[in-house]
Amino acid sequence: MAPTPFPQPTDGTDAGLIRQGPRRGDQRLVLLHGWGADADDLLDLGALLVGPEVGVVALQAPLPHPAGIGRQWYDLQQPGWPQLPAARADLQRRLLALDAEVPLSATVLLGFSQGAAMALDVGTRGPGLPVAALVGCSGYPHPDWQPGAVQGPETSRILLTHGELDPVVPVAASEDLRQRLSAGGHGVELHLFPGGHTIDSSLFETIRAFIRRAWT
Repeated sequence: MAPTPFPQPTDGTDAGLIRQGPRRGDQRLVLLHGWGADADDLLDLGALLVGPEVGVVALQAPLPHPAGIGRQWYDLQQPGWPQLPAARADLQRRLLALDAEVPLSATVLLGFSQGAAMALDVGTRGPGLPVAALVGCSGYPHPDWQPGAVQGPETSRILLTHGELDPVVPVAASEDLRQRLSAGGHGVELHLFPGGHTIDSSLFETIRAFIRRAWT
């Protein structure tokens, strides 16, 4: 059964995003926030990772958070996460729409926590969307997720980061991601840091360098 789609804008636009930098260009960074945050949560990070010549798009999750503040890609509190298929289809649609401005092959997709789970899902499930690279920070695998196999060994195009003391998403989740991705032939790096549920500033230069390599 096809997932029930989320309500879509009626004016031909995607209101659920914030832009920085040029709308069109040679490269783009797309940001996916975590559970309970919103589209502007990672914007400052985007400005630290890429220069002003690179367009940055922060996507807003489609659903309100049950606490009444922030957004969610799907409700983590519902058993079995029944909203996940619709969330996946919705994100794929929105990324393909952005492809008309900047090709996905020149797009780096970066997600944090629930946003990281979404990024890795749409970027590697089956053939996956053909993005230049994926960055998953403090992420986790979806229960039904299995990355599609690639003809390898593949040049590293997936970067994972995780705090060793993360009390929200255990570091074992990123270890699981790395193992599944590696088994499918995906080139993946995992960088741990002695911290919690965050994107640690000590890894900013590592992420910057990884993104530059993806575009060269």
